[in-house]
Amino acid sequence: MAIVALLWLASLVWGLGGPRATQAISNFGLIAAAGAAGITCIRTARFSSPQQQRMWKLLGFSALSWGSGQAAWTWYETVLGRDVPFPSLADVGYLAAPPLAAAALISLPFAAQSLVGRLRQVLDGLMIAASLLLASWVLVLSPLFRAGGDDLTSQVISLAYPIGDVVVGTIVLFVLARARMGRGTRGTPLPLLGGGLVAIAVADSGFVYLTASGSYSSGALIDAGWFLGYLLILLAARKPEDEEVDEDETETSVDRMGLFLPYIAVVGALAVSSVAQLQQGTLDSFAAWCRSFIILALVGRQVLSLLENLSLARHLEARVIERTTELRASEQRFQALVQHSSEVVILVGSSANVEYVSESMTRVFGYSEAHLLGRPLTQILDPDPGIRLREGLAEVSERPYGVLELELPLRHRDGHHCTVQFTITNLLDNPSVGGLVLNTRDISERRQLEDQLVHQAFHDSLTSLANRALFKDRVDHALLRTKRQTPSVAVLFLDLDGFKEVNDSLGHAAGDRLLIQVAERLHSCVRPSDTVARFGGDEFAVLIEDASDDAELDTLAGRILESLRQPFFVNDRELHVRGSMGIARMDSDVDGADQLLRNADLAMYRAKAASQGGFERYDPGMHTELVARVQLEADLRRALDAGELFLHYQPTFDLATGQITGAEALCRWNHPARGLVPPTEFIPLAEASGLIRPLGAWVLREACRQAAAWQRAHPDRDKPLALNVNLSGRQLQHAQVVEDVASALRESGLPAESLVLEMTESVLMDDSETVLEILRQLKQLGIRLAIDDFGTGYSSLSYLHRFPVDILKIDRSFVERLSRTSDNAELAWTVVRLGQSLQLQTVAEGVEDSAQFLALRRMGCDIGQGFYFGRPMEGDAMGRLLDEERAPAKTATTRARS
Repeated sequence: MAIVALLWLASLVWGLGGPRATQAISNFGLIAAAGAAGITCIRTARFSSPQQQRMWKLLGFSALSWGSGQAAWTWYETVLGRDVPFPSLADVGYLAAPPLAAAALISLPFAAQSLVGRLRQVLDGLMIAASLLLASWVLVLSPLFRAGGDDLTSQVISLAYPIGDVVVGTIVLFVLARARMGRGTRGTPLPLLGGGLVAIAVADSGFVYLTASGSYSSGALIDAGWFLGYLLILLAARKPEDEEVDEDETETSVDRMGLFLPYIAVVGALAVSSVAQLQQGTLDSFAAWCRSFIILALVGRQVLSLLENLSLARHLEARVIERTTELRASEQRFQALVQHSSEVVILVGSSANVEYVSESMTRVFGYSEAHLLGRPLTQILDPDPGIRLREGLAEVSERPYGVLELELPLRHRDGHHCTVQFTITNLLDNPSVGGLVLNTRDISERRQLEDQLVHQAFHDSLTSLANRALFKDRVDHALLRTKRQTPSVAVLFLDLDGFKEVNDSLGHAAGDRLLIQVAERLHSCVRPSDTVARFGGDEFAVLIEDASDDAELDTLAGRILESLRQPFFVNDRELHVRGSMGIARMDSDVDGADQLLRNADLAMYRAKAASQGGFERYDPGMHTELVARVQLEADLRRALDAGELFLHYQPTFDLATGQITGAEALCRWNHPARGLVPPTEFIPLAEASGLIRPLGAWVLREACRQAAAWQRAHPDRDKPLALNVNLSGRQLQHAQVVEDVASALRESGLPAESLVLEMTESVLMDDSETVLEILRQLKQLGIRLAIDDFGTGYSSLSYLHRFPVDILKIDRSFVERLSRTSDNAELAWTVVRLGQSLQLQTVAEGVEDSAQFLALRRMGCDIGQGFYFGRPMEGDAMGRLLDEERAPAKTATTRARS
């Protein structure tokens, strides 16, 4: 854009291409400049704030109007090649531009002003307008008016140009004056716009003067004024300022140029008129009246300025009064807040002497202002806290504006001690304070609450004994001290026997009261230096920090267990519980508190397994057993998938006929490293780990498959071959066992009446309602139920009526006695008679000789099972045994004779 402007200006100066080329370049260049400025202004209006859209649109229409006039001029002069008539259509476009530009400037938003201020601004505008009009009259208008014209219309149009320029120039100066005085319009690039409009006005005035003198032609240097003017407007439209105008702006930033601008215009007009008067000897009446008006307006402006200054002085005075009132109210409010705050504000010097104390000191700590002023603050503290306070004051004094917090005990005026939080701020360098400020707060209640929460976090809520977290922490500290001292550390782990029965029978409230009494007895048995803790439920622990020898620990353990054997009285009822205890000492192979607690826990479980209410000391073999148990459990999980489990079958015989009636399925485990693992070892492990459910389901499927194969191989048997499978108590606690049995029968095709499920009588007594419902569902499938090891448990006749039992299996301990004196046969005989009276089938387990066999047959026992008839065998061997069977009672009779 700058290069184009320079080339255009060069063509005017040096007349490149001749007069006609210069004329054409000038005309078309002016059309382009005005059109570009107009289009850019209208486009800018689309992206401007609503406050400035109207201004940019009017300014764009003004530029386009002037450009249309220039186009008409160019049509006559350049295209048609003849002189432009006067007046013509070009004058319409030219003369419409100044009013639109004036309207654009007037539409600019300005901040609100007072009435006096608005009147003064009007006078400023009138002064500027009159000054410009006077200067224009003397320099341009008067010669034109005296020269006259062809007609009145031409004369009016000739005068309209400079008058319009005077109006535009006046408004430009007026707007600039207001803008420089901070009267809004900060979002508009006024310097560019004003400069452009003034350049256009000067060019218009020069055009009129040169036209009147007959010396104007297109391409003259005066054309550069219009080109420069619209070029500045184009630049202003392309880079508008983004800052929005606040129409409610009231504060002004006074600019001296804005104040003196009206006076500059007046001085300039008077100077021009004075020079003209000296040259001509006199001024016409119009110029004289203009000078008189300017003087009157100047006087009026000064009067209004005086009134405005008086109003401003009154306003400032009111503001001072208002601010003083606000400061006084703020001071009173601050003083009230300080005096009635729960915090005490104390100002001391570097020597700790009190220089100021708020009135809340009396309310919070009981000390009056007179009691503290001029005295050291440490007088209300004990010696040690006083020393700490002085040290804190000295420390924070070395750090300007430093802050330090201290919590110290402070002696209340009534004698009790409070926990106080001092927040010390160093304001020694602050001239308004010049001391150390102590914001003092009584945090006694908060500290008590924190102590209470800490106690709850580390103590059992029921017994107030230490909990597991605190106990472990004390064990850790005791172990650290043990490393430096000779006495050893020991832990006693206690578990109550029979506590579950108390909870189930009397309720949890009674159980809680029992635990409280147990805690009291434990406290009475130990020394004050020992720690007693409750880990939860019925588990307790005792920490002995100076256990010198095992004898002392044995004595303490015996004293504790003996105290627990004494009866407890809860709700007027006498209760008896026992305790099983494990003892572990801190030895060289113990690594930390966790391992020490684990050792005591292992010893406790060993004592609990003995079921004697005693205690056991830990030995490394317990841990070895635990590791082996964990490894065996992992191997058992793998064995289920690896096919290491298999079944053996022990046949059962009809004692009357000697015929094989069925077989009992027995699970065996062939460990790849250990060989055969006894069932007494891995079955309890499966029950404890939860593996008994998948293991039991596998046994049911495999046993039912084998029994169905035997039945298909021997369809001519008088009675179908029966299959006995043991069920664990854990299996009967889950309803899934019903589906496991049904699925095994369905997949194998074994008739339901051929399956006998065995369970111990102790299982029937645990959670009897749940077990009863599961047994009823099993009976609905058509299977038979047997009570294994009958006579060794509760032997309650009531559950024989409640539970749908079909078979009683006499425990082998009763059968063993049949080989001895006749008196020992009464128990087995009683069980057989009981089964007959209840119409239940009886089965004798563990038959190992003929005497036992004959005695059982004489009693009327139905079925026998034991080594006398056959050892547990694989399925194929059992199949061969069935094949060898020829006639009823053949096998039994042969064995009896032998």
